[in-house]
Amino acid sequence: MTPALARRLTAEAIGSFFLFAGVIGSGVMAEGLAQGNDALALLANTIATGAVLYVLIAMLGPISGAHFNPAVTLAFALRRELPPRDASLYVAVQLGAGVLGAFAVHLMFDMEILQFSTKARAGIGQSTGEFVATFGLVLTILVLLRTRAEAIPAGVALYITAAYWFTSSTSFANPAITVVRSLSDSFAGIAPADVPGFVLAQLAGTIAATALAGWLVGPPEEAP
Repeated sequence: MTPALARRLTAEAIGSFFLFAGVIGSGVMAEGLAQGNDALALLANTIATGAVLYVLIAMLGPISGAHFNPAVTLAFALRRELPPRDASLYVAVQLGAGVLGAFAVHLMFDMEILQFSTKARAGIGQSTGEFVATFGLVLTILVLLRTRAEAIPAGVALYITAAYWFTSSTSFANPAITVVRSLSDSFAGIAPADVPGFVLAQLAGTIAATALAGWLVGPPEEAP
């Protein structure tokens, strides 16, 4: 039985808040402690992100599906597993709670609450990285959902952990977190002017992965 919409939206809000805070906060902490070693800072940022992602999916997945990501929500909407109205509310909650997560990080680390990133992340290489990162994430979720649903928390967390390192963009793979990271002038930030290129690449990756997953495991009604 599907939980009530209010419970699902609350779960999405909680998950988005802690995931976005985890990504940005661990970046702030890592940059402060790494003393200029970007590789060490990225490693610390990666470990924290993968860990919190596993916990949040395992905890909240049974309630809302643990999307925390408009790309994932779009994939389920395209597969007609989530009504358009619910999908729109999911995205609004993900973005709103994510902004609060960023503001909470700034408050915790005595930073200016409202800020804008100056970190440039532009170019075909970065966009390609985001396409690849999002394609792989959505494909991982949709295929595991039909073949080994119990492995989704670990599968998604491990995929993102790896994609931080094998993609040129360090795998944002999430339109909402891309927008929110533009509001933090920190290690995890992205300049606002570079957000549209990332989001377009993420949406393209989502559509391509959803189409491939439909061929690999079939639409929901045909899945084993």
